Amino acid sequence: MTDQSLVYIIDDNDDLRLSLDSLFRSVGLQTKMFGSASEFIEASKPNVASCLVLDVRLPGVSGLDFQDQLGRGGAPIPIIVMTGHGDIQMSVRAMKAGAIDFLVKPFRDQDMLDAVATALKADRERREGDGDFTSLHKRYLELTEREKQVMALVTSGLMNKQVAGELKLSEVTIKIHRSSAMRKMEARTLADLVRMADLLKNRNALS
Repeated sequence: MTDQSLVYIIDDNDDLRLSLDSLFRSVGLQTKMFGSASEFIEASKPNVASCLVLDVRLPGVSGLDFQDQLGRGGAPIPIIVMTGHGDIQMSVRAMKAGAIDFLVKPFRDQDMLDAVATALKADRERREGDGDFTSLHKRYLELTEREKQVMALVTSGLMNKQVAGELKLSEVTIKIHRSSAMRKMEARTLADLVRMADLLKNRNALS
């Protein structure tokens, strides 16, 4: 059965592109091939788990510079960098920029397949996490402004009495808002609510 995951290949060497295409398809992976970074940018990209196999030496922008551009642009696609002229400096730069692997040509087919498998697994996990976050954020947006205030103060470590003092409300009212916020957020315990608040904060989604 064909995997719905997609491997993008960017290399200006026709023979290598076709060789990688054949390799990936032999294990049921779908591919899209490009001769330059600009071709990749202009192409449509299905919303499926994917990774990018990227050559260092390309026409126009280099592979490593393109990797940097994708990172600065917030593109989360996992990248496997390959080169026929590798050195330690290149490898360190690629890995620091988040590359899954750095392979020097000629590489073993299995090494490439292992790197792609790792990259696709990472992208699937990211997508699952994004889906969980989307659901969490949607629940958070359903809170009233007062419930958001109470949630923020409670998850910062304040007791109900202290929150009441901060907001100039009765402790009973704070308990009601806290209970309502936990129910809407589907948090069974305060610890659950704290973890949710941390995740929202890390994504700059707390208002």
